Amino acid sequence: MSSSLNILCIDSSTEACSVALSTSDTTTHHFMLAPREHTQKILPTVNDVVKQANLTLADIDVIAYGQGPGSFTGVRIGISIAQGLAYGLEKKMVGVSTLQAMAQQALVNDPTCNNVYAAIDARMGEVYFAQYCKQDGVMTLQEKEVVIKPETLIETYQTQGLSVQKASTLVGTGWVAYPELLTFFEGCQQTEILYPDAQFMLKAATLLINDNQAVEPESATPVYLRDTVTWKKLPGRE
Repeated sequence: MSSSLNILCIDSSTEACSVALSTSDTTTHHFMLAPREHTQKILPTVNDVVKQANLTLADIDVIAYGQGPGSFTGVRIGISIAQGLAYGLEKKMVGVSTLQAMAQQALVNDPTCNNVYAAIDARMGEVYFAQYCKQDGVMTLQEKEVVIKPETLIETYQTQGLSVQKASTLVGTGWVAYPELLTFFEGCQQTEILYPDAQFMLKAATLLINDNQAVEPESATPVYLRDTVTWKKLPGRE
């Protein structure tokens, strides 16, 4: 598989809702803040983006989706709609991290960006957190994504002797929601990148597809990070 594929990407994992479509020569996308309106907004937006690209749904080769972490309801809505389309079109799917998408956007906005700390407000006094470093033009996960209390994250850095890489870039809503976290990561640059955007998932999706990581719809899964959440596939697909 190559980047000449028509890849449709859907994300509704946070308060934002976005759809992007890449073809061999162009990318069409739409991003909006739509809290509690994802169900009503996604499919019309998909149709609009596909039409803008002068394609039809039948022309889509692979469907990518924001796999989380993020809002349980938002992640569930996004993957359910992506699965529904993939089943109907008989296409494979690939999931992309929401944290990685924000890190990738930071790199696109500033090609000199080498290190990104991503933190999304996970509610319940916690953040979804991960560190990404640039490797061959792609922001690549270091260690693992976690859901963690800000004070526990700070304590972990202190007790394990981990150092905050100065001049790094900060993305996500977690830094605004928890000022103590922003204070601890002093010396890093806070950005206006607060939410994942589907257009910045396309590069990672293409790499995963090229690496034969695309799966059948029934095997597409979300990433919630919280162990207490149980995912159920579409009705009739368990």
